[in-house]
Amino acid sequence: MENRPEWMNDPLVRDINRDKLDFLGAMVGGGQGKSQKEMMPYMMMMMKQAKSKNVSFAPDEVSAVVAAIKKHSSQEEAQKIDEVLKKAKGGK
Repeated sequence: MENRPEWMNDPLVRDINRDKLDFLGAMVGGGQGKSQKEMMPYMMMMMKQAKSKNVSFAPDEVSAVVAAIKKHSSQEEAQKIDEVLKKAKGGK
């Protein structure tokens, strides 16, 4: 899979297992174009899928991935990511 998104080749994520990055790539791709309202159910479904495939991420991996994705996103996309993460952590 050589036509990977730019963020997957970022040095921030170079130490993360390629299978994990592929899973995240599919997740990010599937989430594109979804409204904020659609994102939470989608993320919950993807988290279930990750669990069933025994894919888990350490907190430092999550931070690195989020930083890499935001680095290669528009300002609007980065804001959307922040909003989704805030809601996922129980913020309003």
